[in-house]
Amino acid sequence: MGISFRRRKKIGKNTHLNMSKSGASITHKIGPLTINSRGRVTLRLGKGLTWRIK
Repeated sequence: MGISFRRRKKIGKNTHLNMSKSGASITHKIGPLTINSRGRVTLRLGKGLTWRIK
């Protein structure tokens, strides 16, 4: 496992700008649903349990 870099900056009430080695993306959270600008959709099912839809 190598060194990883990740930075997260809040830009709105439920919106974050995520920066990592592979580039930048924007994440918007609507209740238990999280939508990423790269097309990833995640649903939070409970404490510590998530389901990635796409």
